[in-house]
Amino acid sequence: MNDDRMRGDKLLCEIFKSSQKEQMYLYVDKRQGLDEVPEALLAQFGKPIAAMTLILTPQKTLGRAKALDVMAAIREKGYYLQMPPPKEDYLLDLYRTPTTARY
Repeated sequence: MNDDRMRGDKLLCEIFKSSQKEQMYLYVDKRQGLDEVPEALLAQFGKPIAAMTLILTPQKTLGRAKALDVMAAIREKGYYLQMPPPKEDYLLDLYRTPTTARY
C-alpha cells in the first residue's frame, strides 16, 4: 500500500464481525474494503457483517488491541484480524464437570 494517505496519523477503518465465529472481527481501511484480505481468511471468517466505521488514531482506545498495532497491520497487510478472547479455564472446567440433580 503505497498510498500517501495511508501514512498519516489517522486511518478511516471499517470493522466487520464474523458470521462464523463469535467475537471475531476484521479491521480494514474503509477505502480499500476487503480487497486486501486473503480468500482463505475470508472463507474461515464467513460472511463479513459490517459492525462499525471509526477513525483510528494512535491514541484511540480499543477494547482488546492497541490502535497503533491495528493501524500498522492494516498498512502492512491490508487488514487486522481480532481473534475471540480465550475461554477461561474455570468455565471449561464447569462445562466438563458432570452435574447431578438432587431432589
